[in-house]
Amino acid sequence: MTKLSVNINKIATLRNARGGNTPDLIQAAIDIQEFGSQGITIHPRPDERHIRYQDAYDLKPVVNTEFNIEGNPIKQFMDLVLDIKPTQVTLVPDAVDAITSNAGWDTIKNQSFLQEIVTEFKRNSIRTSIFMDTDLALIEAAAKAGTDRIELYTEAFAVDYDKGDLDGIIPYVKAAELASELGMGLNAGHDLSLDNLQYFSKNIPNLLEVSIGHALISESLYLGLQNVVSMYLQKLK
Repeated sequence: MTKLSVNINKIATLRNARGGNTPDLIQAAIDIQEFGSQGITIHPRPDERHIRYQDAYDLKPVVNTEFNIEGNPIKQFMDLVLDIKPTQVTLVPDAVDAITSNAGWDTIKNQSFLQEIVTEFKRNSIRTSIFMDTDLALIEAAAKAGTDRIELYTEAFAVDYDKGDLDGIIPYVKAAELASELGMGLNAGHDLSLDNLQYFSKNIPNLLEVSIGHALISESLYLGLQNVVSMYLQKLK
């Protein structure tokens, strides 16, 4: 079964809007795991507009599933990850002013840089994943960088699916097959939802993990957090 890792950035966004501790991010992480999620994902950014760097430290003792920290490997991020040593680090090439992640790595142009970063994290026993588009040449370059996994950036699939274009999944199937051939594990995330997740997960071979935040938290406003986590797990069965 594909694992569900819940990205709790949006819970932090809501908390930060009032400057207090409501909703309680740490308690939310505890609850989400008790509801059945097999992982917690955070994506701290330099401006700390949602997840704060201190949140990562506060979460470390309470995440008893898989702890996945996403981000651009600038020095501040590198130091944080090497200090906390989560289960997995996902490298994302987001710009400082990006509202959300909007592209995967150019692993050909950045191959030597990524190889250096991956080597450092693996030396510290931290599983590495690289956020990727479906370009097969870039996936081959990711393998040469030595990463344990790649995470497919699924926005394009989600847009096509909403339009009724089911063929939009074809590049993802080919990317997944190549990743497996090259010995890399496969994750996926971005704009996956209750509407499209089941179709995606049933058609993508060897999918190990999905990281879902925005849709899951938004759906929880109507349906309740515990219920929605359970619904996502059902979609992945």
